[in-house]
Amino acid sequence: MEGQESGITCHVKAYRQAKGWSQAQLADAVGVRRQAIYDIESGRYLPNTAVALHLARALDCRVETLFSEEAPEDIQPVILDGEGEAGTRRLLAARLRGKLTCVPMTGKILLNSGLPPADALLEKEGQRARVFCPSDVLEKTILLFGCDPAFSILGGHVARAFSGARVHCCFASSYASLEALSHGRAHVGGVHLHNTEDHPEDEQANVTLARKMMSGIAGKVIGFTHMDEGLMVAPGNPHKIRSVADLAHKNLTLINRECGAALRRLLDDQLDRANIPPSTVRGYDHTVSTHNEGAQFVASGLADAALGLHVVADLFNLDFIPIETVRCDLVIPDDLLSHQTIRIMLDVLQTRALRQEIATIPGYESSPIGSLIDTL
Repeated sequence: MEGQESGITCHVKAYRQAKGWSQAQLADAVGVRRQAIYDIESGRYLPNTAVALHLARALDCRVETLFSEEAPEDIQPVILDGEGEAGTRRLLAARLRGKLTCVPMTGKILLNSGLPPADALLEKEGQRARVFCPSDVLEKTILLFGCDPAFSILGGHVARAFSGARVHCCFASSYASLEALSHGRAHVGGVHLHNTEDHPEDEQANVTLARKMMSGIAGKVIGFTHMDEGLMVAPGNPHKIRSVADLAHKNLTLINRECGAALRRLLDDQLDRANIPPSTVRGYDHTVSTHNEGAQFVASGLADAALGLHVVADLFNLDFIPIETVRCDLVIPDDLLSHQTIRIMLDVLQTRALRQEIATIPGYESSPIGSLIDTL
């Protein structure tokens, strides 16, 4: 029986070499010909039970360590967010309402967090994925869409509270988060819109958008953080920027956010209040899709200001001009509230440890964490 066809991986050579033996020496210890050892190590021959036991005894290990069975390839239909954008096949994966749901591991998603291992690889035809994670791991994994950097802290606390739990934090604007949630491509969506003059004072912009985009799907809106939004500028604020109006009056270069981003909406509202046409702001049409990208433009001297968060400015050693403090909420469909990892997440949101850590981050305030804002 040939080892290559059996799906068995042979580790005899590694153990033999660790012991400092030649193939001939191992053959003598086991009572077989040297050619047999060569065939076993090369995968041409899978030994019978007696020879396998003799090999394990000679090499001072267990049979299971010398011969391991490769898991069969697991190819499954996939629901993909992003349609395989940027040509990547590496995926983050979770089980959502019984279906394999994946997110392409693009730089935008990973937020410069290195190269974590993929859960799955997208097949070339784009409709199925080769899954690496055991089913129980996928069942404990949730996809959280949004652009609050503190989501990764929440995910870390959840992982510590529940063995095997994973929260894949996928960077997305408020609109994109709710779109993914409404189409069944996310478990939880993050949204952080500011209330504009178009809404009554008692209106919650996050709830309004969630009701609009969730298309009648029942759910809960849970408070997460208060965070400062504004302009990231060079250290020392050399242009003495105090408000959005200075961008036009001083002819400075801005890096804007993409349409659909909460910060883009905040900028437009500020310009409207000041009666400043967007066309008078140099760089208004130069957009990026993450906070980090905007900060990099300012840090490298290619722009005078970029829309962003206080915490991101702090990470890039930039100054920060606050415009408004907004509340970031978590939107969770009712039918997913029983998910084991979401249940743990809701418990974690009530813990003092999470509140204390969030409160230490520049530009954050933790009072909304875990509160029920509204129902959908």
